[in-house]
Amino acid sequence: MSSIIPYGRQTISEKDIESVVRVLRSEHLTQGPQVPKFEQVVASYIGVPYAVAVNSATSALHIACLALDLGPGDWLWTSPNSFVASANCALYCGAQVDFVDIDRSTYNLCTTALAEKLLVAKKAGKLPKIVVPVHFAGQPCDMHTIAMLAQEYGFRVIEDASHAIGGRWQGEFIGTCKFSDITVFSFHPVKIITTAEGGLLTTRDTRIAQRLTDLRSHGITRDTDRLKQHDQGAWYYEQQSLGFNFRMTDLQAALGVSQMSELNRFVERRHELVARYEEGLDGLPLIKPWQQPDNCSAFHLYVVRVTNESPLTRRELFDALRDVDILVNVHYIPIHLQPHYKEMGFKAGDFPNSEAYYEQAISLPLYAGLSESDQDYVIEKLKEYLQ
Repeated sequence: MSSIIPYGRQTISEKDIESVVRVLRSEHLTQGPQVPKFEQVVASYIGVPYAVAVNSATSALHIACLALDLGPGDWLWTSPNSFVASANCALYCGAQVDFVDIDRSTYNLCTTALAEKLLVAKKAGKLPKIVVPVHFAGQPCDMHTIAMLAQEYGFRVIEDASHAIGGRWQGEFIGTCKFSDITVFSFHPVKIITTAEGGLLTTRDTRIAQRLTDLRSHGITRDTDRLKQHDQGAWYYEQQSLGFNFRMTDLQAALGVSQMSELNRFVERRHELVARYEEGLDGLPLIKPWQQPDNCSAFHLYVVRVTNESPLTRRELFDALRDVDILVNVHYIPIHLQPHYKEMGFKAGDFPNSEAYYEQAISLPLYAGLSESDQDYVIEKLKEYLQ
């Protein structure tokens, strides 16, 4: 076995390295041809008209909210079972945040809870402007139901698909935006593919795509029609709005283009490893992740829950595995229990499904480069500690 087995890590080939080296030897390290190439590769793969690459999924969530005009006085709702960025994006815009509890089976935002909360919010005059469903661990949310509720109650939808590139919702790739305004992806090293750091947004709306493109680069445009209108030279640019420097570099984009050619293989390999876990962990006092049969998870994470029948608590099992160099993790501490959010008035007991899930959850190693011998070692240790 390897000396240390992380819960997730990148898989980098010589082809990936060569693609980055070619950019280093080129004239453009940033704002060159690789970023639009990466955007086109992703858009073509998913089957969506527009893709906008940025420096992180956190930045992507931020400008997605701005592109949908989220601001002071508005509400954004999301899942408590996510990384804090899924909620922080609203605070960056001066908006307020609330949460919708998770489904006990999928660990995604519960559409029944969403419908009930919307009914109450309508009566109180506090409907959300944006809802951010999170495709946790790579499994898609019930986007059809969310889209129907969006139409009924008038909110916009941003899919947080940071875990989910390569996954499918009812046969179509996540990110087509047929049930949402914008989808956000992450390319952090532990994700399905990587650009070292990076994110990307997809949309079907031309206006939104242009707004996202402007926001990622200071709100500046170099539109040729405006050059003619102002009789200016090629140096001319205009800042039309307050934007940011959220650009992706050509180095990152070149790595992304190369990684995209392996995406199908990476997802297939994750499914093979999940099948081995499903068989190897059978009979242990663990709740294995349930998958909706008509969807295809990208399997960013493989999360098990330690039941009350276990001889070890979740904390004891976590520590025991880390002591033997199996670097398991926990995804996630519910956002509303973070100190910053408690200062806003959230408290334990607000979202009981998320909290009950968190108390038992543990993420086992899962990545395309995980060897079967390393996985067998993980399974062997779990059996040793739990049988």
